[in-house]
Amino acid sequence: METKIEKVLKILEEEIVAAEGCTEPIALSYAAAKARRILGTIPNKVDVFLSGNIIKNVKSVTIPNSEGMIGIEPAIAMGLIAGDDKKELMVISDTTHEQVKEVRNFLDKKIIKTYVHPGDIKLYIRLEISNDEDNVVLEIKHTHTNVTQILKNGKVLLSQVCNDDDFNSSLTDRKVLTVKFIYDLAKTIDIDLIKPIFQKVVNYNSAIAEEGLKGKYGVNIGKMIVDNIERGIYGNDVRNKAASYASAGSDARMSGCALPVMTTSGSGNQGMTASLPIIKFAAEKNLKDIKNEVIEVAKNSMEATKNIIATKGRASYLGERSVGHIDPGAMSSYLMIKTICENI
Repeated sequence: METKIEKVLKILEEEIVAAEGCTEPIALSYAAAKARRILGTIPNKVDVFLSGNIIKNVKSVTIPNSEGMIGIEPAIAMGLIAGDDKKELMVISDTTHEQVKEVRNFLDKKIIKTYVHPGDIKLYIRLEISNDEDNVVLEIKHTHTNVTQILKNGKVLLSQVCNDDDFNSSLTDRKVLTVKFIYDLAKTIDIDLIKPIFQKVVNYNSAIAEEGLKGKYGVNIGKMIVDNIERGIYGNDVRNKAASYASAGSDARMSGCALPVMTTSGSGNQGMTASLPIIKFAAEKNLKDIKNEVIEVAKNSMEATKNIIATKGRASYLGERSVGHIDPGAMSSYLMIKTICENI
């Protein structure tokens, strides 16, 4: 039987993962790559059914390694032509220039047709691809790599039970996460158990923030804040520097930068928002003097989510039922902040 610590480590592995680019288009690339591998060849017919939330989050985002392509069809084509589904949310990380040319040629055929899925599930992807002989249907629900159904020529290859009203139904049981347990664990956990994953958080998220400050990405909010600090328009304080760091990471990520990000609760921007201000704060200050204060503020903020009705993200599925439970993303963020403070 799993211990509580083992369950927490599994939860952290589920919630804090590496992803390249915005997670929604990458999820489409992942689904397409997996479906193509099962089909065994590049399809000549592609129908995709998406929830409105997926459509909203994909349609205007630059896809990494695509040489500037944007939107649903390029995300799917990138997965079909260049994807390796075994890499999950790093699925198109090894795309070559020649493959990008193949993707553009494939898109010119205009065989990818997109439809709105009529259900209430916020994260829903269903791909139906075929060639002249075979067809594959692949479905993803709730989380970006949670494949719930695979059919090939009508034969069921995978059918995973998934409660449409509970996105956590396919994940490790979160009931272990009581307020008391989280509080006690944060004070006593062996840091070496969680240091590897949070070291990646520091390394990956810092790298993309630095890239966002150097390069031209979107409207360069992060760089603009730094410029205004240097011109004396904004104060030269750690608050503005932290804001510039987090903004720069998001600038780069949403504009197709190929550097990976460690996500939190399915969101790269949330992962950077939870980590980069703390990383920058620690770099600017003597962490030994203020780390306990930072940890305490993060803990209090986490505990405050227990009394808030979730209206955003995956927790919004629960609505009023979320009251009385700490938000999983807040818990992950707290552990991330605590680990960063204790190890920088």
